[in-house]
Amino acid sequence: MRPDSFKDFVVDQLGEVPQLMCKAMFGGHGLYQRETFFGIIHKGRLYMKTNGMTQSAYTARGMQPFRPNGKQLLRHYYEVPVDILEDAEQLTDWALRAITPPTAQLILPFHDNPSIKDVLTHM
Repeated sequence: MRPDSFKDFVVDQLGEVPQLMCKAMFGGHGLYQRETFFGIIHKGRLYMKTNGMTQSAYTARGMQPFRPNGKQLLRHYYEVPVDILEDAEQLTDWALRAITPPTAQLILPFHDNPSIKDVLTHM
């Protein structure tokens, strides 16, 4: 298997994310939507940024935070479950939630709530 084949697979799966960029960094790759850093591809695994509203979806599935080495632990980046990774639509949804600020994810009363993709398009 080519070293970049996993990266290529992830980028292909995230093809619906507007203005997606993938940049080499520290032996892996960083995922960006415009200037927003939201994901890490490292050693054949994908990690996404979490917050107080999204982290429980990862921990409920037994996923662990990103540990680039024995001394570092990035508590806001969690590994994406395989079943999500393999489903482009679900993976895109999880990516958009990693990109969108937590306050934009709140459900407000008396308003029609736009999709996260609509929010990002107008940011």
